[in-house]
Amino acid sequence: MAAITSGEILFKYSTTAGAAGNANTSTAATSLGKYISTTAWAGGSLNDLFDDVSGTENATNVVDYRCIFVHNSNTANILQNAVVWLSAEVAGGTSIAVAVDNIAASAIGSASAQAAQIASETTAPSGVGTFSSPTTAGSGVALGNIGVGQTRAIWIRRTAANTAAVSNDGVTISVTGDTGSL
Repeated sequence: MAAITSGEILFKYSTTAGAAGNANTSTAATSLGKYISTTAWAGGSLNDLFDDVSGTENATNVVDYRCIFVHNSNTANILQNAVVWLSAEVAGGTSIAVAVDNIAASAIGSASAQAAQIASETTAPSGVGTFSSPTTAGSGVALGNIGVGQTRAIWIRRTAANTAAVSNDGVTISVTGDTGSL
């Protein structure tokens, strides 16, 4: 069995629009769960998942949420024993935590909801695992197996900590499994 390449493990935004997964585009601001969108989240660009934290939001320790999907686009191999973790985070700014959605991995075009859905970015999702901030694959949040052409939702929580302003505050989120890594 050949390994799944990093280019075959994709992050995609979520969308609350439509009646099935992989049928609609989305943006970071509208990535509030339900279905996988057709829009990739590349990660690494300024404000590509969350907007800037305002002074008021920082002072009140606002908490924001986003739902993104891990998509195994490999055509032959299951992403086995997948885990997600924070492989890098800018110090001194907001804190990031991740949780797995309780809905099992599903085909990307599934008509059944593929993740919980929230009404606004400050609404905590229900039906998700415990949020944590693992910094190694060994302590990562377990996603289980993600089959060929399947997807699994993860939730990202950003908490402002009333800190001094930080330029380019951010995080790198990684996924690995026994058969491939991103």
